[in-house]
Amino acid sequence: MRSPLEDVRVLDLTHVWFGPWCTMMLAYLGAEVIRIEPPWGAIDRVGFGPLFGGVTYTFHHLNLNKKDLTLNLKHPEGREIFLKLVEISDVVVENFRPGTMERLGLSYQTLREVNPRIIYAALSGFGQYGPYSSRGSYAAIAEAMSGHTRLTGDGVDPKGPPIEMAQAYGDLGPGTMAAMAIIAALRMRDKTGVGQMIDVAQLDCMVAYNTAITGYLLSGLKPWEMREKYPSPSVGGLMRTREGGWIRVAAYSPRILDRLREAFGVDEVSRELVEKRVAEMTRDEAVEFFASIGVPVAPVYHVDEVVRDRHLWERGMFIEVEHPKAGKVWTTNFPVKFSKYSPPHPTAAPLLGQHNREILIDLLGYTEEQLEELRKKGVIGGEA
Repeated sequence: MRSPLEDVRVLDLTHVWFGPWCTMMLAYLGAEVIRIEPPWGAIDRVGFGPLFGGVTYTFHHLNLNKKDLTLNLKHPEGREIFLKLVEISDVVVENFRPGTMERLGLSYQTLREVNPRIIYAALSGFGQYGPYSSRGSYAAIAEAMSGHTRLTGDGVDPKGPPIEMAQAYGDLGPGTMAAMAIIAALRMRDKTGVGQMIDVAQLDCMVAYNTAITGYLLSGLKPWEMREKYPSPSVGGLMRTREGGWIRVAAYSPRILDRLREAFGVDEVSRELVEKRVAEMTRDEAVEFFASIGVPVAPVYHVDEVVRDRHLWERGMFIEVEHPKAGKVWTTNFPVKFSKYSPPHPTAAPLLGQHNREILIDLLGYTEEQLEELRKKGVIGGEA
């Protein structure tokens, strides 16, 4: 079966979450993604906590379907190899601080001279220009400055402290936006024949995701102030069940509220009434009750329950891959289902330098003797 990006080669200079998520999305859609790391390994291979086959669980999660090449880009021969790859590639993705690629002699202008069709995606915290462009960033920084952290706290108590979002959606959201932009640039290149540079800032993306900003610009009110001034008749939120479990109810439309009134035999339904009824049921009973009358509801799961849910297994959301060191690794699968395309079974996150020979010998024409020289000089390395 043909894949959407089967003729696209991506040079992936990214690390941690933001960039690797972006490039993994492209790999799932059929692009050949070559992850390029220094010979000693990128910083996201190891971290606090346990290692599985020598790397973190997040590395396993974010680097499926990728090849791995080690290159010391500070060495002249490493830079030369990279430019040879640029000549025969379609996309370069990096998430260094602005100015890093320029210091390496690998700016967009340099890469464009080598390959005018190259699409260069620069991912950063604050973008390639602006007062904060030189600052470092992580997901939590973008979440905080875009208002999400304060809004999450306001959902609990507007007078209380801010609360950070779980996981790293300040990476994953912008990473998804970056993948979409790269595909758009490829489509534009189909029409124009030339590539372009893409500037993706975490903060910009997280601001764009924050609908409360438009609400404030229109009303002058923060979301909690709007809720106080214009109370909604809807019934929703987290509710505790008899045995101490939790469910999430979302009765937001008039038709759904009518279903609640009918089910409870009342003229008016309130959150207090629904909470009282929920407290009389177990979590499973409450979920079954609301689902049976057509009210959107969910059990509040922790991860150990997520991976046991039969609906997700039926949807193929968990998949096993074979890793050279960690053995069998279960992880999440690509979430989108196409009618004319099914992503192939993914390959495990690569070992450091796992594809050095394939890329340097088979793709670029180097010899075994030349590879050995490159190792001795510290241009390449790895564990494979």
